[in-house]
Amino acid sequence: MHPFTYTAQPARVIFGAACLQQLPSEITALGARRALVLCTPGQRALAERVAGLLGERAAGIFDRAVMHVPIEAAREAREVARQLGADCAVAVGGGSTTGLGKAIALDSGLSILAVPTTYAGSEMTPIYGITEAGLKKTGRDPRVLPRTVIYDPELTLGLPVALSVASGLNAIAHAAEGLYASDGNPIMSLMAEEGIAAIGRSLPAIRRNPADLQARGDALYGAWLCGTVLGHVGMALHHKLCHTLGGSFNLPHAETHTIVLPHALAYNAPAAPEALRRIARALQADSAPQAVFDLARDNGAPVALKDIGMQASDLDRACDIALQTPYPNPRPLERSALRQLLQDAFDGTRPA
Repeated sequence: MHPFTYTAQPARVIFGAACLQQLPSEITALGARRALVLCTPGQRALAERVAGLLGERAAGIFDRAVMHVPIEAAREAREVARQLGADCAVAVGGGSTTGLGKAIALDSGLSILAVPTTYAGSEMTPIYGITEAGLKKTGRDPRVLPRTVIYDPELTLGLPVALSVASGLNAIAHAAEGLYASDGNPIMSLMAEEGIAAIGRSLPAIRRNPADLQARGDALYGAWLCGTVLGHVGMALHHKLCHTLGGSFNLPHAETHTIVLPHALAYNAPAAPEALRRIARALQADSAPQAVFDLARDNGAPVALKDIGMQASDLDRACDIALQTPYPNPRPLERSALRQLLQDAFDGTRPA
């Protein structure tokens, strides 16, 4: 076994159907008195429900979270929290809302309690991302890690099937790259394989019956594990590409991860055979890149960048940006091969 260092991230997880009802007591456990509820415009109704649960402890609702956390939105939310005298924030929703909560915590030190309604996994990480002047900048800081996470599968029942699949594959990407991370360790590898397996079996079941609470629970369980992996080890080429495509070309986050992942795995396959073998085993398949591609295609998620707003004329620029300050990666970054990867992802070509 290779030498490794394992440092656990502190986190409190509440998991189970209807466990949202425990929110008031969890706010009390944080020692907080006034919570600003964060959400996207489309989840205002759920945010109002959360505020209703909190009663007088709800300082207000900020419903302008958007993907990739533009710095302007982060500054506005911080100011609203200050004006309302909030001493914590409840982030209700997916990665966009969690990301906004992290941006607030980064400068203010406010405690964050996350209530995920997708399978993004961001709630389990100290990683933040803020987009400024067309570039998404990411970093790690323990101040942004949510103090408590409430996983209630009932809150994901309304997540559309296509978005459920894309969100689940986004989570799989975290675990997949954790299996060949330069700072990986056996504990994270166990979590990664289990998380991939849980999501892999849940997505077809959700497609067959979106109201299947057991399948929704499996997906959320897998997202927890995959997000934990993301929070403990570094990521590689796949995440660099997705940050580039999302932050610089404003592509939707989960769908971008879904489309790029099989091609990033194929790129790294020669240099990370054991990781690819474990991914394939988790998905009960022979080829990890093909299994991931098929999981998306067969369950209604997009498989081509051209179908989510990417322009062919921007592929060269995307390649140039991705080659700047590259992440550690099992296979060295080669421009021609990377450009071909982007072309295959743009066209939606099934990996060979």
